[in-house]
Amino acid sequence: MPIIGSVADDLTGATTTGVLLARSKARTAVFFDVDAAQHAEDMEQLDAIIISSNSRPLAPDKAYAVVADATRALKEMGCKYYQKRIDTTCRGGIGVEIDAMLDVLGDDHVAIVVPAMPQSRRILVGGFSVIDGVALINTPVAQDVRTPVKENYIPRLLEGQTNRKVGLVTLDTVMRGSDAVRDELWRQRGKGCKVIVVDAITIKDVETIAKGAISTDWNFITVDPGPFTSKVAFHRSLIGLEEDNLPPQGEENGKTILVMAGSATSVTKRQMEVLCEDPRHVRIVVDPKLLIDGGDTARAEIEAASETAFQLIMGNEQPRAILFETALHGTLLNLDEEEKKRHLAHGMAADRINEGLGQIAKAVTDKAGMERIAGIYATGGDTMVFTCNALGVKCLEVFDYVIPQTDIGALKGGKYDGMPIVGKGGLTGNDNTACEIVTRLFNEKARKK
Repeated sequence: MPIIGSVADDLTGATTTGVLLARSKARTAVFFDVDAAQHAEDMEQLDAIIISSNSRPLAPDKAYAVVADATRALKEMGCKYYQKRIDTTCRGGIGVEIDAMLDVLGDDHVAIVVPAMPQSRRILVGGFSVIDGVALINTPVAQDVRTPVKENYIPRLLEGQTNRKVGLVTLDTVMRGSDAVRDELWRQRGKGCKVIVVDAITIKDVETIAKGAISTDWNFITVDPGPFTSKVAFHRSLIGLEEDNLPPQGEENGKTILVMAGSATSVTKRQMEVLCEDPRHVRIVVDPKLLIDGGDTARAEIEAASETAFQLIMGNEQPRAILFETALHGTLLNLDEEEKKRHLAHGMAADRINEGLGQIAKAVTDKAGMERIAGIYATGGDTMVFTCNALGVKCLEVFDYVIPQTDIGALKGGKYDGMPIVGKGGLTGNDNTACEIVTRLFNEKARKK
């Protein structure tokens, strides 16, 4: 019976939290939506369930509704402890989604918000979010196309989104230990705060907060990118110590990794340039305009790309990896303009591109066969969602990460059951991360499920 239930606002966020729990010996499944979780089988074998609400870009009323539905589903499954998984860069309607969970769980619950993920150099000081030494609003996230962040002071950001009073526990309190944290949490609650933000700059800080929160004896939801939830679960004796969950060395001969690059960030571009410096790795450029056109035009481009890949895989020099990309060469498309030209709704251009990449992954896997495809690497959260949808999969069992926020799992159920897959956000990693992911996927193919 699952004990821990989480609602994440996107799939990559869901897998990030799931991996932290899985590395701590909790059998964890990530579901792509509420319906998939409600119709899942063998739930009693799981320790934790994470549902992706896909709500980050939604209007507040729609985000509230879908998060409330997901929380009710987790409650019906018997979960005892809850998390609202948030983005490390605080995108989306965090306050609205906190309200949705608290409204479902009851008036006795409060939200303790710890946005820090020190493993990825995401910290909170004096209520201000700092990403890799840079103020949040000065990072590329501030200009995110779908969910930009314009507020660096997290209590003020939340005050603009939640109906509840927001409090703050600062770093000086955290540094005095868990008892000080507990006492300050009580003081904030005494002031009427039901959403309480807490500073942290190290994993030790996160652990201190977890101990302090547990010692309040409150019913609370953890609101964080994953580390706080993991530490709370450990100190409640629900999970073990976090450690690597490495598979045996895998065989590479006769197998290919499919790399589906939907992210257009400079970080992803550089990673893919380094990946393709290896002559065993091949790049196939897919025309994004043709995918946006849809219909027969898109189908022809999908067929052309998948057939090219199939011929390469079946040839004398089978590529170690094949990169399919739409936005890492030439001039970056203005998707708003492309939508206006075609009279498409906002967001549809990106969806059609990602759907096309997903269909290519399916077509190549179907043509070449599971025995020749060692795994799939999807960079960009939406790309991973559309790829899994194309493969008819609504659930992943997660195992580990290559680096934090670069998560490894396997497709669960259906025709492609057991296929290893890695999802990575567009801003995560260094120049060599893509190469490390490809190598790890070959090893994952050898993991005993």
